[in-house]
Amino acid sequence: MLLYIFGVLIIVVGLAVSIGLHEMGHLIPAKLFGVKVTQYMIGFGKTLFSRQKGETEYGIKAIPLGGYISMIGMFPPTKPGEKVHASSTGFVQQLSDAHPNAGTTDVAGAVEEAIEAPSPGDEEPPVAGETKRRAFDALVQDARDMSAETIGEGEDARAFYRLPVYKRVIIMLGGPTMNLVLAILFYGIVLVGFGAPAASVGAVSECVVPAGASTDSCAADAEPSPAAAAGFEPGDRVTSVDGETVTSWDQFSAIIRDHPGDELTVTVLRDGQDETLQLTPKLTSRPEGAGSSTMVEVGFAGITRAGDMQPQPVTTVLPAVGDNIGAVVGIITHLPERLVDIAQAAFGSEERDPNGPMSVVGVGRLAGEVVSIDTIPIVAKAQTMFGILASLNVALFVFNLIPLPPLDGGHVAAALWEGIKKGWAKLRRKKSPGPVDAAKLMPVTFTVVVILGGMSVLLIYADLVKPITLFG
Repeated sequence: MLLYIFGVLIIVVGLAVSIGLHEMGHLIPAKLFGVKVTQYMIGFGKTLFSRQKGETEYGIKAIPLGGYISMIGMFPPTKPGEKVHASSTGFVQQLSDAHPNAGTTDVAGAVEEAIEAPSPGDEEPPVAGETKRRAFDALVQDARDMSAETIGEGEDARAFYRLPVYKRVIIMLGGPTMNLVLAILFYGIVLVGFGAPAASVGAVSECVVPAGASTDSCAADAEPSPAAAAGFEPGDRVTSVDGETVTSWDQFSAIIRDHPGDELTVTVLRDGQDETLQLTPKLTSRPEGAGSSTMVEVGFAGITRAGDMQPQPVTTVLPAVGDNIGAVVGIITHLPERLVDIAQAAFGSEERDPNGPMSVVGVGRLAGEVVSIDTIPIVAKAQTMFGILASLNVALFVFNLIPLPPLDGGHVAAALWEGIKKGWAKLRRKKSPGPVDAAKLMPVTFTVVVILGGMSVLLIYADLVKPITLFG
């Protein structure tokens, strides 16, 4: 049990550090460009510890599931000469600042109350369209009013919105970029430091055993497996296939899967000597993924890998990060249908997709499971933990680039839109349209927060009642 808790703590600490460095990626360029930063916080909710250093308060909050920095002047004035307003990179901090003792749900409720409350002097209920417009206006103005109190006199020149577009983009991309750097670092540790499963043969099946057979033994007239027919032996290390250098078992397995019926020239290192074998993978059907009922046709050889690891060259790190980014983008692209599947699994009898999204609770459970298994070597446990942290940082990188407020990508999109508008006006020799009023996006921000909150609750519930497990 203690090992399980230790595994969970590793992920919690690793996630907190990743979030802290993400916010540092915003903080450093913001200060370099002269923007006043009033707060740097890791977590949300009640402040556990804070210390004032210069003009910035640094602290840790109770819920380590996010972070933010507060910069003045995120929102431009509605009219020239008006006082600027402050905001933050944290997605609910503007609202929670007005309710320091309330949680996210309480803040959302307060906003809803403000939206639903009638305006002073209204004698008759306004029509539906008017109510909606007033609700949006109130949300925008309340956000400005709540943040305006933090702005000191004479600090307009240090407002975020006054920066050139490229500097604002640099500040907002600083956080995701930090996560990308961490992902590259962790993948480097996993692949270059620990290594990947070596392309070494552990066992060779003597024959092709039909799917569903009750025994693995070979009958006298059984068809030899492709690997046995080619002459593979335990201990062979695959070095190349059809002239292509092979550095890992995964690479060799992918070649076999993709070439059923094709004769492959395989070079193996056996007892210090190169041997050339002719392998023709057999066409077979197998599940598309763990727990999947969809069958796909792939190549089959009848060999299993040995347990040794082989350090990989540095050139394998970026492709591995790229593959993970592609996988996360795929998950986000199909997120609505995946959430439906998760809901059906959580509240029904369906199984969870092991390759689907999970909350930090699910990730922590997987980490605890890995660390608590006695049969897994310590080196393998350490490698798995670094791999999990690498994947978490890839997820933070991709997710924060979604072009919706309050995510970093939303701020980047607003800045780029402003640059496009100003550039177009300049080409037409028209007056500059001025800064984009990001405060008008507060209704979108609130909607995104509600959606993200609901998604988080669903994922956490699913990870508690029907978790994804690595074993058993």
